Amino acid sequence: MRYTIGEVAKKFNINISTLRYYDKEGLIPNLEKNESGNRVFDEEAISGLITIECLKKSGMSIKDIKTFIDWCQEGDETLKERLEMFLTRREVLQSQIKELESTLNYIDYKVEYYTKAVLDGTEKVVKEKMSNPRLLKM
Repeated sequence: MRYTIGEVAKKFNINISTLRYYDKEGLIPNLEKNESGNRVFDEEAISGLITIECLKKSGMSIKDIKTFIDWCQEGDETLKERLEMFLTRREVLQSQIKELESTLNYIDYKVEYYTKAVLDGTEKVVKEKMSNPRLLKM
């Protein structure tokens, strides 16, 4: 399959200008253009965009994504670097997930606290009855 830049933008919910930027920065190697000079995305380009968007969502900078793309272009001699990059990304995300779980625990505590306060019509009773063991885990 081949897709126009508009189709890809819609499919990925990305601005067309962002896709042009990716191309300009060399993040989509070997991107074809049709006879009118318009970018045409094949399955390889789509696969590359999936990787780019995943890495962006993980917090990786465009510069580091470009390094990864360059490693892919260099071939098998960079397999270890690419593996290490994904292992590092995994560690970063696992750490972020732990932080978010801790934050969610605190939010859950506050929901419980204020639910009881609203039902009682006051915080006074809730303050006396509810301790916050979840704070110790943060």
